[in-house]
Amino acid sequence: MTVTVRFAPSPTGRIHIGNARTALFNWLFALNNKGRFIQRFDDTDISRSTQEFADSILYDLHWLGIFPDVTEYQSRRVEIYDAAVERLKAARVLYACYETPEELDLRRKVRRTRGLPPVYGREALTLTPEQVAEYQSDGRKPHWRFLLPNYTSDPLQPERTEIHWNDLVRGEETVDLASLSDPVLLREDGTYLYTLPSVVDDIDMGVTHVIRGDDHVTNTGVQIALFQALEAVPPVFGHHNLLTTASGEGLSKRTGALSIESLRENGIEPMAVASLAVLVGTSENVATMPDLAELAGHFDPAATSKSAAKFDPDELFVLNRTLIHNMPYSEARDRLIVLGVSGDKAEPFWLAVRGNLDRLADAVQWWRVLGEGPQEPPELSGEDRDFLREAFDLLPEEPWNGTVWKDWTGKIREATGRKGKALFMPLRLALTGQPSGPELADLLPLLGREGTLARRP
Repeated sequence: MTVTVRFAPSPTGRIHIGNARTALFNWLFALNNKGRFIQRFDDTDISRSTQEFADSILYDLHWLGIFPDVTEYQSRRVEIYDAAVERLKAARVLYACYETPEELDLRRKVRRTRGLPPVYGREALTLTPEQVAEYQSDGRKPHWRFLLPNYTSDPLQPERTEIHWNDLVRGEETVDLASLSDPVLLREDGTYLYTLPSVVDDIDMGVTHVIRGDDHVTNTGVQIALFQALEAVPPVFGHHNLLTTASGEGLSKRTGALSIESLRENGIEPMAVASLAVLVGTSENVATMPDLAELAGHFDPAATSKSAAKFDPDELFVLNRTLIHNMPYSEARDRLIVLGVSGDKAEPFWLAVRGNLDRLADAVQWWRVLGEGPQEPPELSGEDRDFLREAFDLLPEEPWNGTVWKDWTGKIREATGRKGKALFMPLRLALTGQPSGPELADLLPLLGREGTLARRP
């Protein structure tokens, strides 16, 4: 049996870091088990789903390093769902209901006043042919509910019926079907809700493991019953904890909070996103991983906490700095070329400045300093200007080697008596215009003697 997983978002917005957590959990599980990863778009909500959002999700997944084995769209598989509906109708476990939303809301309120759970009472099962004909003559179209197997002989007398499964993340789980309403599978307009297409696709596509957020735990009880009604073996389920902001707020595709697109545009590296998305809320320490293969070695679904995983977005910047500071030139080269950083000096320049960068794109400002000098004339006291003129007179002749900075400052110290910050800060301001930055010992050979003298006050 080939392990097969799926990531099945609705293409109704940009995916955020919480969605990426689900995608990465599935990808890493498939990676560790030499399995298949299906990208499935649950786009049955035609009014809100767009190809633009689907394309953006695929782009975000590729950016993270996830490359699906196959991509499917539920909107193109309606005939398969229609066939499943006919099977369920023939088995008498899918029944027509004619209540309006207002009528259903009123019934829920009545049940609450009686101390009963606000679940659907299956009143539609008691409709006579005459009542159905009257509804139809009034132009009402039915929605269709799945009859949950939570009774012995009379569906109007539900009784506790437990569905059990060994959750890949949470361990033993139980859902009581008697505490739930029969789910609507088919709307009045003939379009499908989430439940039926998801189950039918999992069967048809040979999905062996369903890994998703723990907001689906209750849905799983219903879906297992539907798998069984369709005479199929349910997959293994795993429900990971959800990501929230540090204040406990949930994430939403509609609001665009922490979308992968916005993080990418803000200069966050994909492995910073992946490392945080996967490791936060687990027993593993959150640390930067160089690639997904390395991250897979630290991934264990069972090590995930059952409580929500709160994270601070600032952690992304901490992880990002770590990645940038350790990034080899070979990995940064192509992106630096796009930014205009190229030529013989590009590699030593990158090795000199990377330890001072928050984002890779920040290298541009140091490349500009290297080529053009300080962007603003440094503010220097008269005493420091006199010191610098004397210091620049002591600049060693070429050829230079790796010790030129040490040699130069040694001469300056001996001639002026200055040392420490009093010696180094005026030199830094004159050469870069910044009070801090890369090691001048690394920058000076890149400037060359002519470039250095050009910065003499």
